[in-house]
Amino acid sequence: MRFLAGIFSALAAASLLPAEQSTEKRTYAVEWRLVRAGTVTLEYSKGHAALRLESSGIVSSLFKVEDLYEVNYQDSYCATSGIMDSKEGKRHHDTRITYDRAHNRAFYVERDLIKNAILHEDSVETPNCVTDVVGALLKLREANIEAGQTIHTPVSDGRRYAAVKIQAQEREEVKTPSGTYKTVRYEADLLNGVVYTRKGRVNIWLTDDNRKLAVQIRVRMNFPIGAVTLQLEKAETVGNTPGNP
Repeated sequence: MRFLAGIFSALAAASLLPAEQSTEKRTYAVEWRLVRAGTVTLEYSKGHAALRLESSGIVSSLFKVEDLYEVNYQDSYCATSGIMDSKEGKRHHDTRITYDRAHNRAFYVERDLIKNAILHEDSVETPNCVTDVVGALLKLREANIEAGQTIHTPVSDGRRYAAVKIQAQEREEVKTPSGTYKTVRYEADLLNGVVYTRKGRVNIWLTDDNRKLAVQIRVRMNFPIGAVTLQLEKAETVGNTPGNP
């Protein structure tokens, strides 16, 4: 689920950021195996994004999930740091990523907070300006690529680096709890060892207008996970910050 939280934070952040000083909030319903599995809530401003993934219903009774992912970035969505606090079942992990622009390298440390032990530690060489998946999808919102066209964006999770391919595919009408939208479907080549090792596909539907609002997100993976779908329930502006974060 920590993997899904990282993906969902990125894709949800592809929603429009209409005013640089405002804080935007997006709420998504998570569907898995035709049932409501949880809620994803994203709040973000110009240089910071915070996402919460909380399980619900039968899924929560079987395996309770409370994940918080935060990321900071500079101009052109160059990432500087990322934190994941994940409570999943009986596990409680803390993951921290530092993007060292001065030395063109990203560093990854994952700790087990219950055992007070380091589980994974890694680093990877990166370009001077590399982004996480959040920044990659924010860049997609500004790209204005037509169906059939692609862009490549430098992405790292602290363990791997790749110039990720994102393709605009087809125009589709999508119905969500917040309404029906005319959209463009995109595919982000993040899985299969590119950035994440899991096999599968990631699609996102952005509104086919100037807002580029992310109204639906779907991650398809092999058994036993299968397909997980996020649909937009609510989009709102929750406040204004006095200056750049």
